[in-house]
Amino acid sequence: MEVESALESFHSLKLGDIIPKLETMPVVTADSDILSVLKILRTRHHVWVVDSRENMKLVGVIRYIDVIDVLLPPEAHRFKLGMTSKTMRSMLGGATKAEDVAERHVLTVDEDATVLEALMKMRKYRIQVLAVVKDGRLVGEVSLRILIDELLRLLRVGGAQWKT
Repeated sequence: MEVESALESFHSLKLGDIIPKLETMPVVTADSDILSVLKILRTRHHVWVVDSRENMKLVGVIRYIDVIDVLLPPEAHRFKLGMTSKTMRSMLGGATKAEDVAERHVLTVDEDATVLEALMKMRKYRIQVLAVVKDGRLVGEVSLRILIDELLRLLRVGGAQWKT
């Protein structure tokens, strides 16, 4: 298999066919306490926040970098205009649950979308991971690491050789 045809196959793959099992993903419910979130973020770059395990309705995402806002005191966030949304995300500002600190504007992609569509969205928004959804419910995630693994798997299976 030539690399070009491997890439064409790769680009046309449906995300639903390559995403990891939901059980392997970092997911918490909206009412989970912040310490549970912090424990997950010791080994993961993000945590998805869902309404409940039953409906898996996506509420938001908490990224590793967001922990800075959680740990800082509220006054570190203050601007001349007073309170900001980041102030409310501080543990000392009263945040106690995952939903208090979650970023609500999550970039998503449909499970029927292709790898190419996911890559285009990642490039446009300069992000490395997207929530994969079906009817507003979290069904998986796709990251650059997952896509790299899948491309390498395709190349190995097809026996493609890079031409130098």
